[in-house]
Amino acid sequence: MKRIAKVHSDFPTKFGIPRQSGRVEELKARVVFEPEYRDPQAFRGLEEFTHIWLLWEFSEVRDRPWSPTVRPPRLGGNVRMGVFATRSPFRPNPIGLSCVRLERIQFHPALGPVLHIAGADLMDGTPVYDIKPYLPGTDSHPQASSGFAGKGANHRLEVIFPEHWLQMIPEEKRQALLAVLAEDPRPAYQHDPGRVYGMPFAGRDIHFTVEGDVLTVCEVVRTDIKNPGDPEWTFR
Repeated sequence: MKRIAKVHSDFPTKFGIPRQSGRVEELKARVVFEPEYRDPQAFRGLEEFTHIWLLWEFSEVRDRPWSPTVRPPRLGGNVRMGVFATRSPFRPNPIGLSCVRLERIQFHPALGPVLHIAGADLMDGTPVYDIKPYLPGTDSHPQASSGFAGKGANHRLEVIFPEHWLQMIPEEKRQALLAVLAEDPRPAYQHDPGRVYGMPFAGRDIHFTVEGDVLTVCEVVRTDIKNPGDPEWTFR
């Protein structure tokens, strides 16, 4: 298996990433290909599709052993389920699958074809191994059961984001951040109302507390450092 590309997103760590692709449509990311896969002919016809599948690697856990049972966050981290009944990263082969919206293909002078996607649930630097078009006629099954994963799937938090902190977020990323926070980025087993959580996002550390169904942002700290010599910087 060869890595064909990597993802550039606003999440430098796993914390805060939506639990599934498509949960936060406002989240934007880019797929930048390795030099040997930048041939424009490989992308011919891809612009006709609105959505694509990404097959990628849980790169942060590649050296960790797999387990036949895992504790799904959806069940509070207290109930064990079979790994093949979950989307846990701790698998025999750490392969992830995401369906994302293809916004456009940009032909960058230095990086070749770059895919601009929306609704991604991917950490910055995630290796991509393949891309396939999404086919609604065969890939969509509205009548399918979602099992235990459907429990509480539509629960959202109320987000209180003071204006002076919100102004520190780039305007084009504010709606995405608000949607991510409403999804409740905490691990499902943590419910300490006195704890201050920190979530890195788009070159900022977002500090917040959660009490009941209300998330309150209490501080935003800038952490980004520009690197003008890196042609991929503009995609971060």
